Amino acid sequence: MLDHFRFEPGRNCWRVEHADRAAFLIDGECYFRAFREAARQAQHAVFILGWDIDTRVRLVRHGLQDNLPDDLANFLDALVRQKPALQVYILNWDYAWIYAFEREWLPQVKLGWSTHPRLRFRLDDHLPLEASHHQKVVVIDDRIAFTGGMDLSKRRWDTSEHLPEDSRRVDPDGVSYPPHHDVQMMVEGHVATALGELARERWRWATGEELPAPPGNLGGNPWPTFVTPDLADVAIAIARTQPAYEGRPVVREIERLYRHAIAAARRWIFIENQYLTSRSIGEALAARLAEPEGPEVVLLLPLKSDGWLEQTTMDVLRARLLRRLRSADHYHRLRLYYPHRSDLGRHHIMVHSKVLIVDDALVRIGSSNLSNRSMGLDTECDLAIAATGQPRIAAAIARLRTRLLDEHLGVAAQQVQQSRGREGSLIRAVEALRGGERTLEPLEGEVPASIDEQVPDGALIDPERPLDVENVGNHIVPKEHRKLASHRLVAGTAVLFTLLALAAAWRWTPLGEWLDIEMWAEQLADLRGSWAVPAIVLTTFVLAGLAAVPITLLIVAAGALFGPFYGFIYAMAGTELSAIVTYFIGEHLGRQTLRRWAGSRVHRVSQHLGRRGLLTVVLIRLVPVAPFTVVNLVAGASHIGFRDFAIGSLLGIMPGALALTVFSDRIVAAVQEPDLSSFAMLAIVVLLMALGAWALRGWLPRHTSVSSAAPPAGEANREAP
Repeated sequence: MLDHFRFEPGRNCWRVEHADRAAFLIDGECYFRAFREAARQAQHAVFILGWDIDTRVRLVRHGLQDNLPDDLANFLDALVRQKPALQVYILNWDYAWIYAFEREWLPQVKLGWSTHPRLRFRLDDHLPLEASHHQKVVVIDDRIAFTGGMDLSKRRWDTSEHLPEDSRRVDPDGVSYPPHHDVQMMVEGHVATALGELARERWRWATGEELPAPPGNLGGNPWPTFVTPDLADVAIAIARTQPAYEGRPVVREIERLYRHAIAAARRWIFIENQYLTSRSIGEALAARLAEPEGPEVVLLLPLKSDGWLEQTTMDVLRARLLRRLRSADHYHRLRLYYPHRSDLGRHHIMVHSKVLIVDDALVRIGSSNLSNRSMGLDTECDLAIAATGQPRIAAAIARLRTRLLDEHLGVAAQQVQQSRGREGSLIRAVEALRGGERTLEPLEGEVPASIDEQVPDGALIDPERPLDVENVGNHIVPKEHRKLASHRLVAGTAVLFTLLALAAAWRWTPLGEWLDIEMWAEQLADLRGSWAVPAIVLTTFVLAGLAAVPITLLIVAAGALFGPFYGFIYAMAGTELSAIVTYFIGEHLGRQTLRRWAGSRVHRVSQHLGRRGLLTVVLIRLVPVAPFTVVNLVAGASHIGFRDFAIGSLLGIMPGALALTVFSDRIVAAVQEPDLSSFAMLAIVVLLMALGAWALRGWLPRHTSVSSAAPPAGEANREAP
């Protein structure tokens, strides 16, 4: 038993702080209600940090006992209007636009123009390339704090019953969504004060603004009255992940805490998590499974990830790691499950929680997934409690584990306890209770080989550290080739520098005056009816692409000059032709140079990407990582085939071109002529964009995603004893 597990500030945690009380909140109904009741008692400041925050989300779905609104934005607005001393700070990740159709549009407008000035909303983009702010922390007056797997966002609320049909489980648009399981921890005392310091520091990084701590003489008690504490008078460790950025050091406390806990386990390791792709954690688990007397490992994961993109990336990486764990499981101590209800039909319960319980002596709840990103690239925050030989703490951790298994297996807590004591094994206890209408089903977690072959290595999809250009260069160019490649490196660098300098010049120098849309409109007004217009437009796109003119401005210009319909047609045709021309230039000039310059290693990487060409191009277009022209030249110089490049470019460019031509055109019309007809047209355009996005997301799974079929409920467990 983990009687002597040690938290080590500066290594596997940030700080260890005292909590007057702590509670484990299972599923969104409990957390959302607890947050609302605690926030009602706020006197000085409420901090909300999140990966995704939806201002429209309803916090309570039934049984309101006050006159305050039930949706987040209006609830918080009403609070600050009632309490002149109260400030509310909301910090949301400034997400990549690939998530635009899954998130609330323009929340900064809704929480800036129509709410009280003391309700402040900011987007956090002070992160390295590809990183996200993933901490889910709420702090109220530095006295009560929450952290765990749940954001105050849509599609998070659910009851622990996870009913197949629940009229309350709808998003702000009124759309029903599948069951959702998650866990949050609520704490009171000095540990909440420390989380308040973390929140203010994060706000300062994102906005540059220093905020004062609350005064120490606040009265009242913000602890929600309906929540019974699971523990009192307990030490709690705070662990973080933080990437190196803008002079701030890298912090990987969460990774060390995971590894130390796994290494210290004696009897069993119980994990609930959304993902399982972390190289480091996979190695730690495989090492314990390979030991003759190692612990049992029970992993509770979702049947599949949510959405085609994650199914074709993260689920593939998970399948690879699961194969490794199974190959290390010489003594049959590994079990993989997903929660299941027989009446869910084609749906499944989404496991979004991030829970680790070891030997009923250590519990860890937080925001970190078992992914590479959570170990080193994204910002994360977890809380952990160790029993350290105290029976009352061990009993509270055991009760949490029992509550979770009770929910998943659909049995009474007493049955879980009796089965655990009778069997003397966590695995045998679970196996003895499986098979009801609510149960844990064996998870195979495999993906079709055709999809596995399409997905590159995890370092590209699920990176664990920010991109380091110098280290990447040292990795892909072998030492023996560096002298021979030096002059080609200089030449290649000069070409890229020239293109990047041109791109910068178009934006920040007087050269950008040539991109004045009104000037172009005046010059081309007489040509709009001419037969030569298509040729002129296409030639302009090609020449502008060669000169590294920002493609976004060209698309906007097309929409402004020719209207939404023809503007979109011209933008798509011109962008595609420009991409094809620069692709062939890259192919002609670069492929042999790439092979000679970078040596065999990068040549093999190029071939690897070529086999996954279509998906690679779509992702690069959706999440651009370099100027348009540079991407085209590099694609041509690689082994990405022309067909994959052309089709992938069309698919990847289409959503952005549609938004920039059709949507922006209607916004301008609505602002210039704010009448009923212009706003009606704007509404129609938004509807058409949503339908187009839905159609594209429907096409992609059929051609690129993993099979969504669930394994039969009674399928034999590969690891059954």
